Amino acid sequence: MPQNSKYSDSQFEDVMHDIIIALEKHQTSRDLSLMVLGNVITNIFMQQVNASQRSEMADKFTQVLLKSINAK
Repeated sequence: MPQNSKYSDSQFEDVMHDIIIALEKHQTSRDLSLMVLGNVITNIFMQQVNASQRSEMADKFTQVLLKSINAK
């Protein structure tokens, strides 16, 4: 998603590939995949983002996601 990142393309692709493989392994439907990924995102926000920053960061994440799916 991000164009400028502190992470290498290889690192990003490796992690994304592992997640996709896990979803395929369990033959998850689109709905289940989105539910699982949504819960993972929620968990990241709850565990790794200060409460005072969650709403703003979630808004930014949503904006990037919308740009990503509308650009294709």
